[in-house]
Amino acid sequence: MALTDKKTWKSLRKHAIKTGNLHLSALFADDDGRFNSCSLREGNLLLDYSKQRVTRKTTELLCGLARECDLSGWIEKLFSGDAVNNSENRPALHTALRLPADSELSLHGVNIVHGIHETLERMEQIVTRIHAGQWRGYSGMPVDAIVNIGVGGSDLGPFMASKALAEGRVKGMRGLQMIFVSTMDGSQIADRLNTLNPATTLFIISSKSFTTIDTLSNANTALQWLRQASGADDEILYRRHFIGISADNDKMAAWGIPPNSRLSLWDWIGGRYSMWSAIGLPIALEIGMPGFRQLLAGAHAMDEHFRQTRFEANLPVMLAMIGIWNINFLNIRAHAILPYDGRMSHLPSYLEQLEMESNGKSVSRDGNHIDYNTCPILWGEIGPNAQHAFYQLLHQGTESVMCDFVVPARRYQESGNPELQQQHQLTLANCLAQSRILALGDTVIDDEETAPFFKHYRGNQPSTTIMLDELTPYNFGQLIALYEHKVFVQSVIWDINPFDQWGVELGKQVATTLMDPLERCSADGEFDSSTNGLLASIFKQQDHDA
Repeated sequence: MALTDKKTWKSLRKHAIKTGNLHLSALFADDDGRFNSCSLREGNLLLDYSKQRVTRKTTELLCGLARECDLSGWIEKLFSGDAVNNSENRPALHTALRLPADSELSLHGVNIVHGIHETLERMEQIVTRIHAGQWRGYSGMPVDAIVNIGVGGSDLGPFMASKALAEGRVKGMRGLQMIFVSTMDGSQIADRLNTLNPATTLFIISSKSFTTIDTLSNANTALQWLRQASGADDEILYRRHFIGISADNDKMAAWGIPPNSRLSLWDWIGGRYSMWSAIGLPIALEIGMPGFRQLLAGAHAMDEHFRQTRFEANLPVMLAMIGIWNINFLNIRAHAILPYDGRMSHLPSYLEQLEMESNGKSVSRDGNHIDYNTCPILWGEIGPNAQHAFYQLLHQGTESVMCDFVVPARRYQESGNPELQQQHQLTLANCLAQSRILALGDTVIDDEETAPFFKHYRGNQPSTTIMLDELTPYNFGQLIALYEHKVFVQSVIWDINPFDQWGVELGKQVATTLMDPLERCSADGEFDSSTNGLLASIFKQQDHDA
């Protein structure tokens, strides 16, 4: 049965017509206990959806829709290793990467947990060796700079988590310089190489396929830089200055990565779900392997909550279903991610990929074009910066936007620095104030009747506040797993496959067809008029430079 023909979907349509114009100020005025009935806690994470435009009836219907779409069955398929990635006929077992060592999960007759923990042990050996100063470059000096070369999930996840959790570095660990390079134009790596010592720089090449042109171009530039600086044999450079992480062992070997410097992935790990795997090596190097294991433990705790908890009390389910309400019934197609903590500056970018690459689909699992909206447009920024950038649109623009406020309740408690503690209090005040105004508008002030028209705030912009007790590896693991499962729930409702990304592939293919004319400086009119014209302009400028 088509989604729009389902009984609960039709009931939600009727409910939206009846209640869709209710203002949040009225919902709060009618219910003094709204926060208590519209907030959930799991472990060290609080989800407050009281500023969403929902009633008790709304959430009942949304959970009913989840049941009608057999969400429980799909959750079990996800965790048990069924081929939920149907277009590539493979499972999506990122949750297995977080399983404790004594767990069992059989795939094709093999308990994959053993291999996962063997890889974790190999990661730990590498981390220990580097921090002990025992991984030495071609000159014999210990490496002190780590350059992660990757793109997409091989860059965004490690970069985001390393930055978010760097303050939690174990005392006594060596202070490594952590650098992330992803752009294919060479601008990032060129800038970085000018400041690094080649004798003490270690490169991590992260690519599931080990064929990604962006990544290999940067890796080749790094290799040539080492050759020119050292004069050492390639065998020494490969062994002392490169670590490869990939699902294709043969391609790592062909590039030159020696066996002891390779870490393995599996084809059932999607790139944007891979920070829990060996792709997370930069995170482990930044915060230590105990911290990385805590990150996994927090995600596993959210996995268990998601798998075992009834929908009405299930954080990922409620976060997802309220998103369904906003997108499909209130026609809100924009979503702002607003972390109120500078350490989480890359959370918006990470979630842009996680959600839009997963659920930016217009074809159902069985290949039919769908007639309802799926993933909204996501963007975001650190909250205090965003307040001076695009909050004007949120407060007084013409677009309806749903927002996620993400903030830790505690910070600097152990610093003994009252100024820093006061800055965190100011950050909390701004976070709570902004979500309050977005929801309630002019009703938060006493003189709303006398304010000029250009100072009016209409409010009724829905938002969710996700509050961590504090930003630790465990709590951050909970947070990221929460969003992963939210994406999966929405994919089940929309009947789409969130684990492929065919929309990314065509651009790569067409780019290869353009390399030949660019190299021979002749297009011969073989493309559309715009592309031909742009190529001609490029040839003219490059010929002028020559």
